[in-house]
Amino acid sequence: MGRPRIRVVVDNDLGGDPDGLVQLAHHALSPSVDLRLVIGSHLRPGDPFDSSDATADNAAALAREVLGLAGRDDVPVLAGSNVGLTDRRTPIRSAAAEALVAEAMRDDVDTPLYVCAGAGLTELASAWLIEPRIAERLTLVWIGGPEHPGLASPPPGAMPIEYNLLIDVLAASVVFGDSAVPVWQVPRDAYRQTLVSFAELQLRMAGQGPLGARLFAALDGVRTTAARHGFDLGQTYALGDSPLVLLTALQSGFEPDASSSRYVLRDTPAITGAGQYQAVPGARPMRVYTHLDCRLMVEDLFATLQLHARR
Repeated sequence: MGRPRIRVVVDNDLGGDPDGLVQLAHHALSPSVDLRLVIGSHLRPGDPFDSSDATADNAAALAREVLGLAGRDDVPVLAGSNVGLTDRRTPIRSAAAEALVAEAMRDDVDTPLYVCAGAGLTELASAWLIEPRIAERLTLVWIGGPEHPGLASPPPGAMPIEYNLLIDVLAASVVFGDSAVPVWQVPRDAYRQTLVSFAELQLRMAGQGPLGARLFAALDGVRTTAARHGFDLGQTYALGDSPLVLLTALQSGFEPDASSSRYVLRDTPAITGAGQYQAVPGARPMRVYTHLDCRLMVEDLFATLQLHARR
C-alpha cells in the first residue's frame, strides 16, 4: 500500500453510542491513514447513556481498549475537556486541544490533515481559539447538525437540536461562524442513511476475532438496554460515525476525494444559541453531504475486520 496518504485526528464521544468505537477501529485498521491522535470527548449533561460513562476520561479509556484490540497501541490517546465552552473567545486549554494544535502546525509533513469529529466540537473550537492559523492546515469532517432547509426534512419526532450539536452548541457556533476552518458536514439526514441489520452484524462482525466480538457486543448491548427500558430498536442499527472513515480513508485513487458520495456546496451558516442555522451570504463554502456510499463503507468495514482477525 505504500505510505499513508492522509493524517487523521479522531475526536469522539466514545463513552456514548458505540458507533464511535466501530469508526475508531475502522480508522485504526485503514492502511491509507496515519492516525495521529485520538481524543475522547465528553457527552452532554443528562445524556440518555449512563451518566457515569459520559466523561472524556471514560471515552479515552474505551479508545485505548479498542486500539489495543486493533493492535494499535502506538496511537496517542488523550481525554478532552469534560465541559463545553462557556465563552466564545476563551478556549478550554486541555492537553487534547494543545496536541491538536501541535499536529496541525507541523511543518515536516505534507499529507492533508482531517479532524474527524463524531460528537461535539469543544476541542476543535478550543484549538482554533488557541491558534487560529490551524484553520489553514486542516479540514473538519463532522457528524452533526440538523437538516438544511431545501435539502431534507427532520425525521418524525426529531429532537429540537440535533444530538451532536447539543453537546456543545457554542463550540459549533465558534467553528462555523467565527473560524475559517473548512467544514465537510454529514448532517442528521445523511448519517441516518448508515443502517445495517443486526443479522449482518452478527454474521459478519461478531465472529471476527476479539475486536469484532467486542464491537458487536457494544452495539448489541444498546439494543438490550433499550429493550429493558421498553424501547424497540427493530432489526437495524445506524453506524452513524462511520462516514468519517468513508470520506477520508476510502477516497478515490486518482484525484483523491470522497468521490463515491455526493454533497452540495453551501455558504457556511452561523449557528444560533437555539441550535439552528442562520444564513450568512458570502461566507466561506462548506460541503454538506447528502448521499453516502454505504455499500463501500460497510463492506470495507466487514472485510477489514475479517482480514485483521486472520493475522
